[in-house]
Amino acid sequence: MRKEYNFSKSKKNPYAKHLKQQVTILLDKKAVAYFKKLAAETGVVYQVLINLYLKECAQLKKKLSFESRKPPRKSAASF
Repeated sequence: MRKEYNFSKSKKNPYAKHLKQQVTILLDKKAVAYFKKLAAETGVVYQVLINLYLKECAQLKKKLSFESRKPPRKSAASF
């Protein structure tokens, strides 16, 4: 390994800004705890594990099945 490196002619990666996008999301405490436990077992940080899981879901085009909690809309005839 060199004592000193010269980066004066280096260029920034033009694709770096397209690799990841920073977002702020609120996650359930139990979900975060699950991924943190998995991170401790695997040695991979939990944020990376969450990203890998979401990427897999997107690649497999997984669809979440859930029921809406909204009450049904009343029709205009029921007024």
